[in-house]
Amino acid sequence: MGVILQELPWFLKGVVVTLEVLSGVMAAGFLLGLLLSVVEVYGPWPISFPATVFERALRGVPPIVLLLLVFYLPWDLPPLAVAITALGLCSGAYQSQIFRSAIRSVGRRQLEAGLSLGLTRAQTVVHVVLPQALRRAIGPWSNEFASEIKDTSLAYVVGVVEILRQARYVIAYTFGHALLIYGFCALIYFALTHLGNYFIYRLEERLYIPGFEARRPLAEERRW
Repeated sequence: MGVILQELPWFLKGVVVTLEVLSGVMAAGFLLGLLLSVVEVYGPWPISFPATVFERALRGVPPIVLLLLVFYLPWDLPPLAVAITALGLCSGAYQSQIFRSAIRSVGRRQLEAGLSLGLTRAQTVVHVVLPQALRRAIGPWSNEFASEIKDTSLAYVVGVVEILRQARYVIAYTFGHALLIYGFCALIYFALTHLGNYFIYRLEERLYIPGFEARRPLAEERRW
C-alpha cells in the first residue's frame, strides 16, 4: 500500500489525462452521432445510405484497430489527438444508434404538428423533435459513457500517458507490485464510472418528461 501512496501523484496525473481523453471522445462522438442519426432518419436515400454504411463500418472495427489506423495516417498528430479522433469516431457510431432510437420514439404527429404551424422540416426537427429525443437518450447514453471510460485505457498504445500507462511506468521502476497497482487502476476506473453515471442519472431525473417512462427517482430506489 505504501507504493500506491508514494506514486499517487502520478496516478492523479493519469486520471487528469484520462478525463481529457474522455471529454474529447464524448464531445466528438456526440456531434458525430447526432449528425449521423438525423441524416439516417430524415435524410434522403442518397445521403442516408452512405451515412448508414459509414456508421456500420465504424461499429464493425475494434477501437484499438481504429487507434492504430489513425496513428499511422500520413500526417503527424499528437497522441492525444489520435486517441480523441479514433475513439471519437467509434463512439459517434454507437451514439448515433442511441440518438436514432430516441428520435424515432418521438411521435410522428409532433413532426406533422410543427409543419402545420408553418415551421420548416428542419426547424421542426431542431425545435420540436431533438429537444425531446435528447432527453430520452440520456439513460442509454450513460452506457456509452461507461464504455468510453474503459476504452480510454486503450489510448496507451499510441503513447497517451493515461492511467494504464502510468501504472506500467510505476511497475517498471518499482520492480513489481503488478497485482496491487493494476487492482488500484481497476478501482479508479470503477470510481470514475460510478461517479459519472450518478451525475447522468441525476440529469435524467431533472430533465424527465412527464408521461414517459424514465428511471425511478433516486429517493424511490433508496427505499427499495
